Amino acid sequence: MRIGLLTREYPPEVYGGAGVHVEFLAGELRALADLEVHCWTEAAETAAAAGPVAGTDAGGVVRHRAAPGLAGANDALRTFSVDLSMAAALGGRDLVHSHTWYAHLAGHLAKLLHGIPHVVTAHSLEPLRPWKAEQLGGGYALSRWAERTAFEAADAVIAVSRGMRADILACYPALDPERVRVVHNGIDTRLYRPDPGTGVLERIGLDPDRPYVLFVGRITRQKGVPHLLRAARALDPQAQLVLCAGAPDTPEIGTEFRELVEELDRTRDGVHWIPEMLPRPEVIQLLSHAAVFVCPSVYEPLGIVNLEAMACGTAVVASAVGGIPEVVDDGGTGLLVPYDERHPEDFESGLTEAVNRVLDDPESARRMGAAGRERAVREFGWDQVARRTYEVYQELLRTQ
Repeated sequence: MRIGLLTREYPPEVYGGAGVHVEFLAGELRALADLEVHCWTEAAETAAAAGPVAGTDAGGVVRHRAAPGLAGANDALRTFSVDLSMAAALGGRDLVHSHTWYAHLAGHLAKLLHGIPHVVTAHSLEPLRPWKAEQLGGGYALSRWAERTAFEAADAVIAVSRGMRADILACYPALDPERVRVVHNGIDTRLYRPDPGTGVLERIGLDPDRPYVLFVGRITRQKGVPHLLRAARALDPQAQLVLCAGAPDTPEIGTEFRELVEELDRTRDGVHWIPEMLPRPEVIQLLSHAAVFVCPSVYEPLGIVNLEAMACGTAVVASAVGGIPEVVDDGGTGLLVPYDERHPEDFESGLTEAVNRVLDDPESARRMGAAGRERAVREFGWDQVARRTYEVYQELLRTQ
């Protein structure tokens, strides 16, 4: 079986959960199929060579760049130029599988051009992310069009949670429910595991005698980090706050985040902002030693980062949105906080209360962390994710 896996993010350019998903899924699928990964490469956009294809890696990874003539154009148009390049390069594949709206149009065009099945994995839904209009402007209408077109024509749609499946069917009622399957995200618990080292903590300047609260994620409306910063005003003053947060979607949210950090820094000590993307081993060490990991997302189809924290043996406080309740067992592996966009102040006070509860009871936090590690190992292995995904491929090809 010859599979084309289509994605924006792929190592070494991974910055979000969808990229992590594709990275580990591809690693497992290579044992099951002839896999070719088609991805973006930002580095190639400034290359002198003409043409959209930057080259093919030895491992069967084809890297595409936006059309040089679209430099400075709306990001949605640049995305579509990459999609055209991908579609043209997929001849000879038996099936294509796209991830995020950045690649869905490529999968749809390949389906039509080459007469092959198209599988979509839904990591998020454009209609449920209206704040993307801040980033894309009029391109947001294009991203919504591309997603809807691909979803409604896809041979199968994979949702990363049951909550995500319900959202898909609500957003796209023309889609046949029989074509929407649930395959949860996964976690490599051999890689994400407690790290006893403390070198990273020492380099950052953390006080080893004080617990710290940890956030890891991009600075976006979706991730809800401004809510966390406002909630942190009333956190236990003994606790430190570590924010591994970068890559703001827009200058405006970047400015808002920076101002909230500066305000918090004036009222309490122990606030550590790390704006650059840390190497994975360093993030694992931070996850391992945190008293509590916080995920304040206002929209989250599943939330791989919660699985990463759980696999490192850390208790989680997270918003009860999307697929998060399918990962975080409320009272078992962490605490869930209800979110209502009409009452953000209630959400923020709920975050404060939940985080302080975990900080006040270290023994309970240890039990939740151990339970989280056990659950991640038992239920969310990437081998299982790949097997279930491959079964979808087999089913579609049998019916061709």
